[in-house]
Amino acid sequence: MEELRVPGPTPLPNEILQAMTKQMIYHRGKEFGQILNGVTANLKQLFQTKGDIFLLTSSGTGGLEAAIVNTLSPGDKVLSVSVGAFGERFATIAGQFGAEVIPLRFEWGKAADVDAVRQALQAEPKIKAVLVTHNETSTGVTNDLASISSVVKEFDKLLLVDAISS
Repeated sequence: MEELRVPGPTPLPNEILQAMTKQMIYHRGKEFGQILNGVTANLKQLFQTKGDIFLLTSSGTGGLEAAIVNTLSPGDKVLSVSVGAFGERFATIAGQFGAEVIPLRFEWGKAADVDAVRQALQAEPKIKAVLVTHNETSTGVTNDLASISSVVKEFDKLLLVDAISS
């Protein structure tokens, strides 16, 4: 079988296809609860966190929307750090929700400049959150999330990360 490393859909191994022919598990039953608890515990270990893990049954865009509507309020100022199409989508979702989006766009194909992020936060102290795409699949760019996160922490702002393809 070919290995295709794209966001999806991708070819599935035969054993996975066979597993998909089994009867579905009731999502409110005991068996599903046990599976969900096990998956959540394993994800906490994988991500090295004791914090809550939330699994969403949605598209990636649904996940971005959930992040915005559960952390922001209409009228909040957000800095949108964009290096491609999915960064623009994140900003659009925030704008449609009613956030005041302050765009910080970089040339497609280039990573975000951390100093420019710092300058934007200095220039607008009422920014509540920063939106950034970690791995921008439309351009093949991976932003330096550790550096961006450090700058956002300096200003005590919320960092919302599109890590869908990370």
